[in-house]
Amino acid sequence: MFTGLKERLQAARNRLGGSIGAAATAQAPAAAGQSTPVATPSPAPAGTAPAQAGPTFTDKVRLLIIDRELVVSDKDVAEALEELEMTLLESDVALPVTDAIIADVRKSLVGKHRKIGESVDSLVVGALKSALLNVLGKGFDLTAYIKSHERPVKILFTGVNGTGKTTTVAKIGAYLKKEGFSVVIGAGDTFRAGAIEQIGVHAERLGIKVIEHQTGADPSAVLFDTVQYAIAHKTDVVLADTAGRFHTKSNLMSQLDKIRRVMKPDLIVYVDEAVAGNDAVVRAAEFDRTVGADAIVLTKADMDSRGGAAISIAHTIGKPLLFLGTGQAYEDIMPFDPDAVVEELLGS
Repeated sequence: MFTGLKERLQAARNRLGGSIGAAATAQAPAAAGQSTPVATPSPAPAGTAPAQAGPTFTDKVRLLIIDRELVVSDKDVAEALEELEMTLLESDVALPVTDAIIADVRKSLVGKHRKIGESVDSLVVGALKSALLNVLGKGFDLTAYIKSHERPVKILFTGVNGTGKTTTVAKIGAYLKKEGFSVVIGAGDTFRAGAIEQIGVHAERLGIKVIEHQTGADPSAVLFDTVQYAIAHKTDVVLADTAGRFHTKSNLMSQLDKIRRVMKPDLIVYVDEAVAGNDAVVRAAEFDRTVGADAIVLTKADMDSRGGAAISIAHTIGKPLLFLGTGQAYEDIMPFDPDAVVEELLGS
């Protein structure tokens, strides 16, 4: 996953390390070339104890070269940071997000005191890791959220057409069942032909109850009934599917607002494709502005060779990533772990 971005970031890491290492090499000879006047020792008076031995040659070399500190300057890393900026932009990381990462790395490195004998790589990895974690956020632990909230926890799924939203609802239903929660699905996509049948097939395979009305019915009524069923049967989680819609269609977006008012979801989850790149960033921001979004699921993350969408969406709308879809099977969904993603990207 994120193969292209991973390779680019590792190359950028090496360039940053090389820039700082070159700065150390440039500063070390100047330090070595400095001389300190050495006083000629006088003979010790007779009958006195011999003085303690002074610093050895090794001690002097270590003090002068290895333990000497250098300060990383903006000039030392300027060229490498420009290359890192291009790396991020070419990997579909949005410009504001790229700017935030570059600013964070520069702040972490410039003015940093580093001993010449200290590992350059650890300094660079630390700066990149910190910058990426700052833009990715903390993620979202769904199981912990459910355990800490009153049941049923109502989750509404939104998103545009064709992004795998209905399959994602089924995958999360399977995931929650495996975690020990009871689940009911509301077939709120009454607009698309075959949508009710599709979610019904998924639910039957997974052994999950589904509440449905006929095609063309009011989706708000379907989801209201789903919540009532969950209350009556003490079900832990309601997963509400909805019709895919584009943020530019005002009538469909207003319908989604009605669904939100009737259902009163605890969480609104926006679903889009990782391969959509910056288009996903724009759409996510618009959905958040119109109906709100508490978390994001990105499908087709296994097909996203660039990897920039995951980073961009999390930072741009300030919402955590909940899951990444990584294939077609029900188990092909993974909770988003920012630390694990950054470890993979930096190869550390």
